[in-house]
Amino acid sequence: MRHIWIRSILALVWLAAAIVSGGALYVVLGLVFLVSAYSSWRQEKKGKGDE
Repeated sequence: MRHIWIRSILALVWLAAAIVSGGALYVVLGLVFLVSAYSSWRQEKKGKGDE
């Protein structure tokens, strides 16, 4: 579960950098981290329901 929190925090940092600098690359990187954290969370949640 810790990796999901780390990815979420990194996503927020990248998105905050995108707001401050206005860079499209930061938005893309932030979204990549968010999607990664969300998919990991869904996969972990799905795995626990099967047990």
